[in-house]
Amino acid sequence: MAARVLPVLAAALLLVAPAAPAGDRDDHERARAAVEAGQILPLREILARVEREAPGTRVLEVELERRGPRWIYELRLLQPGGVMRKLRVDARNGAALAASAPGRHEDD
Repeated sequence: MAARVLPVLAAALLLVAPAAPAGDRDDHERARAAVEAGQILPLREILARVEREAPGTRVLEVELERRGPRWIYELRLLQPGGVMRKLRVDARNGAALAASAPGRHEDD
């Protein structure tokens, strides 16, 4: 009986689960292709560097942007003590490009 219920339950979940917007899927595929082509470092490597260099920092949000020929990871961080920062990292080599001052959030 369980063998028949599981496929039906799985199909029902697929029907009611919200689909990711097409733009999100496209962004994910572009990022995956860039990692596979060696153009950028995997996000897990960037996150490991953040943890190593700033223990206790929580990553709240990550965006991958293309600015001209350069890929940039933009991270929103919550540091110990409640300090929020935005950090821009060169996705090709993991080098920090810019960090906002504590509490400031530049949107450019």
